[in-house]
Amino acid sequence: MFARNVLLQLKPNTLSKFAERFEHDVLPVLQKHPGFRDVFICASDDGAQVSSISLWDNKEEIDTYNATAYPQVLKSLEELLDGPPQVRSWKVLHATFHRSAVGIAA
Repeated sequence: MFARNVLLQLKPNTLSKFAERFEHDVLPVLQKHPGFRDVFICASDDGAQVSSISLWDNKEEIDTYNATAYPQVLKSLEELLDGPPQVRSWKVLHATFHRSAVGIAA
């Protein structure tokens, strides 16, 4: 499993607009992409920075997403961003989210 981390700097007072746009425009694109498993969105206390951590089956699917769908996603968020996002991919060494999901469903 691999994680894709995107660090975004938002323009002032755009966090709620970002959250709305993510849910309605970005998430459906992610969910349709092969290999996508889950995503976590975290915001700084002041709402100026957002970190998106998405989980994927393998690095090749992240690379395909970056080359095909990500430009569309970036364009949909462009007016909310204060500078270009920082994007990195990581190999997941350990995760417990699946245990939490089972506990919540039970």
